[in-house]
Amino acid sequence: MSTLTDRTRGPLERAAVTATSLWNDSADPDELRRSISFGAVGATCNPVIAYTVIKRHPDVWVPRIRDLAVEHPTWGESQLGWAAVKELSIEAASLLEPAFEASGGRDGRLSIQTDPRLHRDTTALVEQAVEFSQLADNIIVKLPATAPGIAAMEEAAYLGVSINATLSFTVPQALAVGAALERALERRAAQGLPNWEFGHVVTIMGGRLDDWLKRWTANEGILTTPGVLDWAGVAAFKRAYSMFIERGYRSRMLSAAFRSHLQFSEFVGGDLVISPPFEWQERINANGIVVDGHRIDTPVPDPILEELSGLSEFRRAYDADGMSPDEFERFGASRNTLRQFLDADAQLDALVRDVVVPAA
Repeated sequence: MSTLTDRTRGPLERAAVTATSLWNDSADPDELRRSISFGAVGATCNPVIAYTVIKRHPDVWVPRIRDLAVEHPTWGESQLGWAAVKELSIEAASLLEPAFEASGGRDGRLSIQTDPRLHRDTTALVEQAVEFSQLADNIIVKLPATAPGIAAMEEAAYLGVSINATLSFTVPQALAVGAALERALERRAAQGLPNWEFGHVVTIMGGRLDDWLKRWTANEGILTTPGVLDWAGVAAFKRAYSMFIERGYRSRMLSAAFRSHLQFSEFVGGDLVISPPFEWQERINANGIVVDGHRIDTPVPDPILEELSGLSEFRRAYDADGMSPDEFERFGASRNTLRQFLDADAQLDALVRDVVVPAA
């Protein structure tokens, strides 16, 4: 049997023989097939990813969008664009079916994100989550880790939907999601509903927390030791992971939004998911990043954590009670990322418009 120290394998392949699962942060079928060869057992889609994939493969998607417009003559650009997103997700999900079967549903999941334009409407988020969950047996639905979104997660999970939290950057967000999913499981058990392997995951987009703190310190005129802010997301993830274990939460943590190999190398060995973009997987393997040991349990170096803890905005992200759920959507990383998701929706609408109503 291969072990973590088997250096005949690349770093990602070596990590894949631990409890750590590799997912591909894209639903692009070509990238996903290659990522599966590295050991990937999951993938994700969101408005940014969907727009990128559809734009990258006009030979596939331009004629398909035209066909969809003919099949559904009353649909607007948004409906046509989301139909393409669903088809893309179903195709990616089919590539993951072997991993889904082999893991009993714990892995082999394709994440599809709810429409970010619904982010304020809990009822609409639940309805769309249920709809998306029926696209394939191995679909897992991403909802925002905000007050309305977490309420939707609990209700959707109670209804049998597998959940992945997105728009999530901090320890208090992760803990609130973990608790909500536990309540959903307990509600199902109390009513005699089956609790199969849902494969629930709770994401921390660590690199986006780093991005926000870099912007915040610049705005505040605060100088930090070079490199320290690159550890902020790592510190938040490690703390949330340890608290999930302490509290007995059954959902796994997921590391996303890569800005350095730390979002991979510092977490290897944990019962968790790492979800790097495919280009990061290639770079990690090409550079032979060391993955020996059980790094998830290795604390962030004291001098780094001490300097980070001197930043009030980091403490909001790191302390278990650093923010209330009503504050989650107003956190800087949340606002910036939500705007990016909304912008990608608008770009997808524009792309569909140009296909269906080309300029004269």
